[in-house]
This record gives sequence, structure tokens and C-alpha cells, in this order.
Amino acid sequence: MAVIYLASLLAGLGCMVLLDHRFRLVLWRAPRVGAATLGIGLATFLAWDLAAIAARHYGAGQSAAMTGIMLAPELPLEEILFITFLCYLALVLRGLLELVLGGHAGRRGVGQVSERPEGTGRPRQAAGGRP
Repeated sequence: MAVIYLASLLAGLGCMVLLDHRFRLVLWRAPRVGAATLGIGLATFLAWDLAAIAARHYGAGQSAAMTGIMLAPELPLEEILFITFLCYLALVLRGLLELVLGGHAGRRGVGQVSERPEGTGRPRQAAGGRP
């Protein structure tokens, strides 16, 4: 029972790794950039947590579902995995959004469409057949 939360976080991370691998969203698209972005997010949220712990705004809760392993005073192991999960989730969701929008999210802004279809010199035609 003491590893339920840890196992849930690891299962969620594992599912996101599978999505990332299958659709090449973050780490399988640009490994260095993805890892750097994930690391920066992890470092930022960890610094935020440590500042909150130092200011006594945050303390580790006690739960039967947690391992009880503390990496620092008031900083449980599960917190690091949760922060990693949160950052990776944001990156995977951004990659999925770009994939669903046909690659336009990263290049032209969300929802924008190019003026001319690929490989033609003619502008796109409206639904009624008029340019």
C-alpha cells in the first residue's frame, strides 16, 4: 500500500513515454531540446518547492499511499516524480496539439492556415469552389 502513489506516477509517466515514442512528440522528435526543456521545468518547479519549504508554506503530508522516502526535509520522493510528470505532460500535450492541428501550432500560430496548398501556385478554394 505504501507505493500506490509512486506506482501511479510511474504508470502515468510510462504511458506518456509510449505516446511520445509513438507520435514523436517531444523526446523522440528533438531529444536534446526536449530533455533541456524538461530539465528546465523540473529545476524551476523544484526551486519553487524548496523556496516554499524554506518559507514554511509547504510541508510533506503523511499518507499510507506514499513511500515515506524523503530526499530532503519535507521533500518526498513522489514530489520529484510528480513535477517530472507535470512538466512532461505539458510537453506531450503541446506536441499532441501540434499534431492534431496538422503541424501549424509551432510554425504559423495555432489555427492559422497557409495561403497556398503545398505544391501548387493557386490559392486555396473556399467551400463553394470560389478562390
